[in-house]
Amino acid sequence: MLVASGAASAEYFGAIAYSPTSGVYGFSYDHGSRRDAEARAISECRMRGRGCKVAIWFKNACGSVAVGANGWGTAWAGTRRDAERAAIRNCSRYTGGCRTLAWSCTSK
Repeated sequence: MLVASGAASAEYFGAIAYSPTSGVYGFSYDHGSRRDAEARAISECRMRGRGCKVAIWFKNACGSVAVGANGWGTAWAGTRRDAERAAIRNCSRYTGGCRTLAWSCTSK
């Protein structure tokens, strides 16, 4: 006998793609797989410029990309604020003047 165990816990994926050479980015959120999230972020980025690569992916969380004078950094966390702060902190390890370029959060 099969018994319904309730709704499965949903997993939502997001990603941010970035091109350091052209400075463009694309993002995605609430996709059913990492692959789909990364593909959408790359597609969005490529509509704006060249040289796009996935900078970060995340699951049931927020992601952020921070850029500075001569480098960039990424991070993911449970909230937008924490993801942005961590990305700026990571960027600041390599260069100065870091600021948030992009962020994205899944619904969960």
